[in-house]
Amino acid sequence: MLSTGRGWLQSGLVEFPPIASAGSQAIERKARKMATDQSSPWPRAGVSAAIFRGEAVLMVLRGKPPFAGLWSLPGGHVEPGERAREAALREIGEETGVTARIDGLAELVDAIHAPGGVLAAHYVIAVFHGAWLAGEPVAASDAAKARFVPLSEVASMPTTEGAARIVAAAWRLANATVGGP
Repeated sequence: MLSTGRGWLQSGLVEFPPIASAGSQAIERKARKMATDQSSPWPRAGVSAAIFRGEAVLMVLRGKPPFAGLWSLPGGHVEPGERAREAALREIGEETGVTARIDGLAELVDAIHAPGGVLAAHYVIAVFHGAWLAGEPVAASDAAKARFVPLSEVASMPTTEGAARIVAAAWRLANATVGGP
């Protein structure tokens, strides 16, 4: 166990050690409640992946709000207990039917949707980069369309905020990896 100053870190979970004083027990109860309270759902963990096949990247056209009609990298939420890389591979499969390999982390993105200044969604998204292994893209789940897009076309498409910049950064990282995409 490692002392974090607020509790004990063991296997990635924070466990609060017993506290002797009665006043401190109220603080401990509040801390435990906050650790499991779902009444404040934001931010949530999400994943996406720039999967390359040659000089094209796998993209999906979002079919549901708030990003309906915009192209983005395949991805979605992380299930409780699921590792981020596993979630990315699951989402790629669910949304496109493609089998891919994850090679590394490209970027960490805050996706905040606050129309009229009211927070509607906030995801902290781990964006991975990787390579196509098998399968042709077929839209499923919440994707209306799925296809490999030539890198030269990404910047001219209607995309979620920052998608073209993220694809370019992921491409640079993928090509810096031994063997390329």
